[in-house]
Amino acid sequence: MVGTLNDREVADGFGDGSRDDLPSDNAGDNARDETTGKRSVGSRAKRQNDYVWALKDIDFEVPRGEILGIIGRNGAGKSTLLKLLSKITAPTSGRIKTKGRVASLLEVGTGFQPELTGRENIYLNGALLGMRRHEIRSRLDEIIDFSGCAKYIDTPVKRYSSGMTVRLGFAVAAHLDCEILVVDEVLAVGDAEFQNRCIGRMREVSAGGGKTVLFVSHNMGSVRSLCRQGVVLDRGEVVTMAPISDAIRDYFDLNAGAETGAHWHGTVDPTSAFAVEHVSVVGQGQPSYAATDQSNVISPDEAFQITIQYTVGKPLPPMRVGFQILSGEGPVVVEAYDSDAPDCRGPRSPGRYCSTCTIPGHLLSPGWYYLTLNAGIPHVENLFNKAGVVKFRIHESELDRAQRTRRSGVLQPCFQWETKPS
Repeated sequence: MVGTLNDREVADGFGDGSRDDLPSDNAGDNARDETTGKRSVGSRAKRQNDYVWALKDIDFEVPRGEILGIIGRNGAGKSTLLKLLSKITAPTSGRIKTKGRVASLLEVGTGFQPELTGRENIYLNGALLGMRRHEIRSRLDEIIDFSGCAKYIDTPVKRYSSGMTVRLGFAVAAHLDCEILVVDEVLAVGDAEFQNRCIGRMREVSAGGGKTVLFVSHNMGSVRSLCRQGVVLDRGEVVTMAPISDAIRDYFDLNAGAETGAHWHGTVDPTSAFAVEHVSVVGQGQPSYAATDQSNVISPDEAFQITIQYTVGKPLPPMRVGFQILSGEGPVVVEAYDSDAPDCRGPRSPGRYCSTCTIPGHLLSPGWYYLTLNAGIPHVENLFNKAGVVKFRIHESELDRAQRTRRSGVLQPCFQWETKPS
């Protein structure tokens, strides 16, 4: 078997939630016509145009051994696509053709029976993939070791934390016999060390074992380091299928295009443990809530501030809030966290907070940059991750350009020099 995948004009839709989308109590709505002998579909046929298409006209092919990154904003259709590819649900129209067995890790606990122990769930998942018991047994130690759950492997999974469940779930999916591995953003539940191990394992099974990997993540650093090709979804449609650098750039442009200048406003859920209210990237001398057309344009010698306003909904252990600055070509240029300051390393009580980081002038070279937000409890849990929330530009004037020749490198600091006769 080979791990290839082919989507042909796949679409998946659901009703808009109106009453006509519910089963009718009127027998005549779905009854057989006495004259024609045909079954009437009542008001449903009239409401086809009111359907919300979670996916529409999806058409792409993934060859064996490819690692494909699937990226897009929340609600773009990424998780729905993976559920279709994993055959958890069927498309409304079109067809999906796969060659090989599919193992998927879509949500915390997917494929696990909570009453069974971790060990029993390993055997169950292997059996569902068509493996014999002795084949599973030969890989059991490797799976348990990778998951880091050896101490609790004979404990019912219902007593596992979400992080432990994800660890075991990925270990099972990545080590058992399958030709196609499907992984959703669920890995964000794990800590950074485990995420890096997962990325290493996916790279290993693709290069060495010829497995096809489909990877969904909002962490563009992980996507860039792992994937060669990328698909960008927006509102249920493929807007880009290209080398990963081009796909990431288009994804950032979609995100930045949804906001004004260098500002982003989040939605605060009063029941959540952590929520971001507002983010801004503003040059020195500009008001913090400026929203002019030029508020995201910063001169090379100008210091600028990144301000993150957020709400903590419940007491949290020591955590950190920070960002990555990525260049228009995709690589991470700078990564920083408020925990770099010693007085920001303690627990956070419920309330509103504002974290501000000042970036000195004469640091970034001219060009477009994107800001990715991160927040989490180190080595325990990711609380927030959103890529490309704002877009800003380091723009040099004609005079600046005349004084300084174009230099290589993303960073262009002005170091202190001293020149004298020797």
